[in-house]
This record gives sequence, C-alpha cells and structure tokens, in this order.
Amino acid sequence: MEKNVPLIEPVKDGTEQLDAFFRIHDFLVEHSSMPIRRLLMDEINWEDRLIAIKGGRGVGKTDFLLSRAKEIEKEWKNMPEPELKGKRPRKSLRDVRPCLYVSFNDFYFTRHTLLELAGTFAKSGGQYLFLDQLFKYPNWSRELKRCYSKYKDLHIIFCATPVMDIDEDNHDLEGIVKTYNLRGFSFREYLNLQTGLRFRSYSLEEIIQRHASISREVCERVQPLEYFKAYLDHGYYPSYLESKSFEASLLKVMNSQLEVDVLMIKQIDVACLHKLRKLFYILMQDAPCALNVSNISEEIGLSRATTMNYIKYLKDSRLINLLYPEGKNFPMKPTKVYMHNTNVARMNFTREVKPIDMYETCFYTFVHGAHKVNATERSAMFVIDNKYYFDVREKASSRDTIRPTAVGELETGRGNMIPLWLLGFLY
Repeated sequence: MEKNVPLIEPVKDGTEQLDAFFRIHDFLVEHSSMPIRRLLMDEINWEDRLIAIKGGRGVGKTDFLLSRAKEIEKEWKNMPEPELKGKRPRKSLRDVRPCLYVSFNDFYFTRHTLLELAGTFAKSGGQYLFLDQLFKYPNWSRELKRCYSKYKDLHIIFCATPVMDIDEDNHDLEGIVKTYNLRGFSFREYLNLQTGLRFRSYSLEEIIQRHASISREVCERVQPLEYFKAYLDHGYYPSYLESKSFEASLLKVMNSQLEVDVLMIKQIDVACLHKLRKLFYILMQDAPCALNVSNISEEIGLSRATTMNYIKYLKDSRLINLLYPEGKNFPMKPTKVYMHNTNVARMNFTREVKPIDMYETCFYTFVHGAHKVNATERSAMFVIDNKYYFDVREKASSRDTIRPTAVGELETGRGNMIPLWLLGFLY
C-alpha cells in the first residue's frame, strides 16, 4: 500500500453525502405517518430559526418532524413561481430540496461535523434542517449556535429529550432557541383517532365556566366514558396503534428513559443503573404517595442527596411527576409523587391501582402541561396557577361541591362537578 494515501477518498463538496441523506429522508417521509394532526403543529412559529421539540420517549417526536417536512415539501411544490423566485437561485427553483431530516445515529458524524452538513445543505438551497438523536453528538449546543450564527437563512428544528440542557443554564443557546413541548396523546386526540371526529381543544377557563354545555355537546356525538378507560390504559403513547404488544413497547420506552435519557445523558456510572431501576420500582409500587427519602435512600444504598437527584432525573425524563406546595420546588421534598401518566402507572402488575389513584394521576397529566400544579394547605387536593382550587373524585356526589371537582366516572357536568375526561380536551 502506498504511503500517505488516505484509506477513504474525501468528499470534496459534501454533495454525495447529502444525496445519501436525501435518500434516507425520502424513504422515511414516505413511510412515516402521523395519524392525526397534533395541536402543537399549529402553535409553533415555524419562522423561528432555531426550534427545539422537547418530549419524552415514545410520544412521537420523530414522526412529528417527518410530518412537518412532508408539509413543507408539499407547500414548496404548490408554491407559485413568483414566490419561489429569488429564494435559492443556484439550481432550478423546482429542483431545490427545501428540507432535510437527519439522524445522528448516522456514523457520518463520527468524522464530520454538523457545521459541515448545515453548510452543504444551505449552499444547495435548503431552508429547513430537521435533526434527530442530537444528544449523541458531542458539544451539540455549541455547534448549533455556530450554525445559527453562520447560516442566517437556515431554519434548524431538533428533537430534544427532556433531560437535555436547553432551557436552563445553557449559555450557548440562551436567547436564540424556542422550545416547545410535545406530549403524548390527549384524551381529545385519542377520541378523535378512535371515532374519526374532530373535536377542538378548550382552555381551562372555558372548561371551568362552560363544562356542562361543552360536555353535553360532546355527548350528543359520542359517549366519551366508553373510550376513557381504554385511554387511561393505553392511549397516551402512539405505539398503541401498532400491532405489537403495547406493554412490551412501553416497557422498552421506560427502560430507554432510564438507560439513555438518565444514565447516558446525565453521565451516571452504569454500575448505578440497578439502583436507579430499584428507585423507580419503589416509587411505582406506592404512587401516588408521599415521599420518605430517608427510608428509600437506606433501601437502595444511596445518600439522601443522591437519591433526591435521581428522583429529579426520573421527573425530568418524564417517568414520574412531583407535586410541590405553592412556592416550593426542587431540592425541597415534594408533597406527593405520581407516575407521569396512567399508562405508566398501570405497568405495575404487582398490585391493582385504585381508580381514584388513576384519576388523580390523570388529572395531573392533563393539567400540568400548560399550567402550574401545586399542593395546597387548604382542604383541596390541587391548586392550579395559584388561582383555581380543585378536588378529584371517583364518583359524583348527590350534592354539589364547593369548589371545582374533576369526577372520573361522570359523563356530563353539573354545578362544580366537571367530567375528568373533559380536562383531556385542554390540548
């Protein structure tokens, strides 16, 4: 073998690799499906140049990106020639590829940089770069900032796991990234999927003030309680639509949250994985429950401080929720621990979860995405946005309640008693 001859011939302008990425992009866009249009799609300002789509594993972030790419390509093809003129002159305007989806699972990024890819794509006329599995790329936030600064006409949209440092203490992205949260299916989305109907979402204020009339309008078209139990069982994660075992799929998601989102991204020693799993199992056994940090720390063999950090990581990865008193937050001890959603709660097969526990968990999941949920020293269970005091009950009482009460087994509202399922129309 001749000396000083590279084993791999370098790509001079990157176009060959770009073509390879486009082949993967085309296949994924063609074969991806988002069964319903997520509400978040219309809430994002797609003119922002750096957008993070943050969400737990299994909620459909990849399909969300691919669906947006499909929309852009359709809009581009249908755009009148005068509007295209001047956008990207280097190619025939109709030949320009406006967007590209790339996953950092690709080994290309072991020897090449995101900046190289962004530059090649921008010079080819590209406008929207969709990035997945970005946490696998070293110094990802610093590289994003360089792309943002160098390529002024490029829009970058990337998926982020909840434990990635985006919103807090990230000086690279401070002031330049817009973060949006993609959650699992709401009950409204699940109901629309199951029935083919197109119910709209409502604000919390609308539901509190008009829940009786709204619930009656819905019930004229469908019986929501016939679908609600199934939603609590398996409707939060899009994987329920697949033919394979939902339990096996969710178990895989939960383990990935522990092994990747917590262990890898937070750089915890792999030897601690067993203790992390044990901690989660202890919480799963009792949730919703008060938190006895001292007893748990002793049982799993960790210090109190480390245990509290691990609990926060479980919350950040969207395996659990923590309910704090008004004005309190981490590192204070929470009032109560909940599983992140009822689908996760039901994965505890060693005990039957009480209906009221499922309904409390469901209430927290429905409301906390867009509102601040706290415990309160008053007799109510929850206070929302330091303003609305709420209770949660399994069944409706014969007499009206003194405050808004979410009732699990109630179809239409009356007085202060609000059907719990209707809070699933918040998004």
